[in-house]
Amino acid sequence: MKLLVTGAAGMLGRGVMLAAGNAGHQVIGFGHAELDIADPAAVSAKVEGERPDVVINCAAWTDVDGAEESEQEATRINGEGAGNVASAAATVGASVVHLSSDYVFDGSKGAPYVETDQAAPLSAYGRSKLAGEEATRAANKRHFIVRSAWLFGTAGRNFVETMLRLAADHGEVLVVRDQVGSPTYTWHLAYGLVRLIEGVEFGIHHMAAAGSCSWYEFAREVFDQAKVECKVMSATTEMLGRPAARPAYSALMSQREHPIELPSWQDGLAAYLSQRRAESEAVA
Repeated sequence: MKLLVTGAAGMLGRGVMLAAGNAGHQVIGFGHAELDIADPAAVSAKVEGERPDVVINCAAWTDVDGAEESEQEATRINGEGAGNVASAAATVGASVVHLSSDYVFDGSKGAPYVETDQAAPLSAYGRSKLAGEEATRAANKRHFIVRSAWLFGTAGRNFVETMLRLAADHGEVLVVRDQVGSPTYTWHLAYGLVRLIEGVEFGIHHMAAAGSCSWYEFAREVFDQAKVECKVMSATTEMLGRPAARPAYSALMSQREHPIELPSWQDGLAAYLSQRRAESEAVA
């Protein structure tokens, strides 16, 4: 198949480009510098020029706290932009994959969220991602809406990298203990997405790492696996006073009959640290 990837220069987009190429697909990708998905004319021109079989939309506003002051801009990208991509794909008969988030939920369920659970975002970012789901669904019947969570990978800023940097600079970190989710390695997610598009099970899919943990537990595991000495202190969300509200429990699981299951978050972390070391050695 021929795939077109938006947000191809980002953390997930790069992984999707590699995974799709490794699976034998023809892949073309555009980063933000080459394509602003909030520009409908530009999106239509790229999609109509390439005429792909599938469009995978990895372009997104990802600044959760920044969206609180810039909700209109976040929605322009995550909501309207997603609709532009889905509509352009429909025009050429292509299916579309839209990446959404666990932050469309309010975290009050107390158990992993499944595809049929009611969305109720707490933050501007969550509302913008839900708007993208709705726009994608309305614009293209052949849609895959994939909710994932707490992404980390080697091609961008992420929690693991932040923890290792803080450990090196200060020897101690303060991490929230009352937010629980499913940290997901982008390379694992990318391969899951490529498997997904080879079928026709359209609709909402939850695709995140198996298992769940708090940010505090995640930090502890980062230092254990990386063999880094660092004092890990815990705090509550209220103590840190971040601008955007976060769901207290947003772990994801799928209730589909044949879900695409990803490795555990611990395995994802191990694979990430291995890839990180290999890339560092290659540069050296």
